[in-house]
Amino acid sequence: MRTRQNRRDFLRTGAAVGAGYWALGGVATAQSKSPNERVQVAGIGVGGKGDSDVTNASRFGKIVALCDIDDQTLAGKENVMKSGNTFNDYRELFDTMGDKIDAVTVSTPDHMHAVIAAAAMKLGKHVYCQKPLTRTIWEARRLGEIAREMDVVTQMGNQYTAHNPMREAAYQIREGNLGAVKEVHVWTNRPVWPQGGPRPTPTSPPEHVHWDLWLGVAPSRPFAEGAYHDFKWRGWWDFGTGALGDMACHTCNLPFMALNMRDPVSVEATTSGHNGDSYPEWSTIKFEFPELDGRAPFTLYWYDGGKKPDNSLFSEVTIKNGDGTPAPNKAGTMIIGDKAKMYAAGDYAQEGIEIIGAEPMKVDYPRSRGHEREFYDGIKDRSKVPMSNFVDYGGPLTETILLGNLAVWKNGEKVLWDAKTMTPLNDESLAKIVKPEYQNGYDLI
Repeated sequence: MRTRQNRRDFLRTGAAVGAGYWALGGVATAQSKSPNERVQVAGIGVGGKGDSDVTNASRFGKIVALCDIDDQTLAGKENVMKSGNTFNDYRELFDTMGDKIDAVTVSTPDHMHAVIAAAAMKLGKHVYCQKPLTRTIWEARRLGEIAREMDVVTQMGNQYTAHNPMREAAYQIREGNLGAVKEVHVWTNRPVWPQGGPRPTPTSPPEHVHWDLWLGVAPSRPFAEGAYHDFKWRGWWDFGTGALGDMACHTCNLPFMALNMRDPVSVEATTSGHNGDSYPEWSTIKFEFPELDGRAPFTLYWYDGGKKPDNSLFSEVTIKNGDGTPAPNKAGTMIIGDKAKMYAAGDYAQEGIEIIGAEPMKVDYPRSRGHEREFYDGIKDRSKVPMSNFVDYGGPLTETILLGNLAVWKNGEKVLWDAKTMTPLNDESLAKIVKPEYQNGYDLI
């Protein structure tokens, strides 16, 4: 079986493959900047993952502005920027520095990704945005549309998309080394933050935290020490996307690249239960994918919160865990075809990849020189399109993954899905999970 191209020319492997990049139709080939000219970068959200995103940006460009709602976090990043252009509100940054920046990194909590990335792209700025690209399905689709309309360079921050052993493994599957794939199992050890419980007791926000700006598009709620800012927001529906949204953009990279894993027709979940405010402690989710452009239909099973596939799937795996115990790893992927199966250990396939039932196949695949480098190289040479761009990869991957949270919301009820129109076919009440209702005067058009 050879996986054929789909209507959006997904993962085209023409002349750009030799250069180690994906091809993207419709992107201008003119040089964006001189190879010797440094890209002027603004970092928005510079704590947590934003810390490394800004540090990486400083390797390839010049940091000319930083923005964060936490004054202490801003003060801690003075080592990567000397100009003193710091802001608490990204809108003020754009108003003040809009003509002085080429690119933006967005590393805020999930609920603010879409409005910030959209505003930047509409100003003609190139955007690097952390995974998951957005908090909701509609936002992911919309960011892809804006990126195409504005003809800007984009990349979602799922770094191990650039892991060459994973790319090679994906292309072996594309070339038929496992036969027709029927099942995919993906699991993670997340959440590693509290989920499923009630809201904590409110406390006053410290002076260095601008709580109204942190809330942004989300409904108002009181600050609570240690509950939201600056890490545990992932477990709340208003701010994050739970364990699925946090890690599936990493752990589903391999099957997504290998199988063009988009346009599922149904999704169903079993969970520990939730209160509509905080995600459940654990969930298992079943996605059904139809035949697509010559790729066979298959089922994907997701597991989090300590749940894993049955141990019988790993009886022939020889890769050991880091502590010497047998598979499965605490996170990983098992892809099962009618000829062979493939096991990838770790959230990023970084702890080993093994094919059971077939010999490794020599394949041509687009090699990467590094995830962040792809973004900045793409800005300077528009023929070099980052793999995880919003239009062809980051957006569709996020759409597919976040569909699972519709099923998590319903817990036990199958959701029928029309991917083309982003419509839950059997439950109109899920519209609020598909498309957010922004608060506090924010909007995304």
